[in-house]
Amino acid sequence: MAKIFTLKSHILQLIVFMPMTDTKKWIEVVCAIIESNHGILCVQRSSKMTLPLKWEFPGGKLVAGEKETIAVIREIKEELNIEISIIKRLTPNYHTYQNGINIKLIPFHCKIIAGLIELIEHSEYKWLPPKSLKNLDWAEADIPIVKQIETLEL
Repeated sequence: MAKIFTLKSHILQLIVFMPMTDTKKWIEVVCAIIESNHGILCVQRSSKMTLPLKWEFPGGKLVAGEKETIAVIREIKEELNIEISIIKRLTPNYHTYQNGINIKLIPFHCKIIAGLIELIEHSEYKWLPPKSLKNLDWAEADIPIVKQIETLEL
């Protein structure tokens, strides 16, 4: 908390600045931007999932106390049955859906180190060059990540 003291007309004024706090509860979700010589991996949500048939980058929610890097490796193993290595963390996106759900989407640039893709939850997958990603019908929280990828040299 910052305190500023000013003297004006022999009266000491105390001005207190309270830091802005975000009262929203953010659900932390990690996603993998998996790159190969085929392009960037995109997965389509199944018709039974929330946001049915929307495209996204694979990943999922952090478990309480879990490190982001551990979460993305775990989620990709659970969803796609592949092992990945992390190249670097990208800029997170904060998104509020119309139903009031607040998502902090944390992307990681990754590569496959073992396994073949097996769709456990999703209905389809595609490998696309970064400039073609915008042609898919993305989940809203993923759209700024798509734009971020287009500007990077992956």
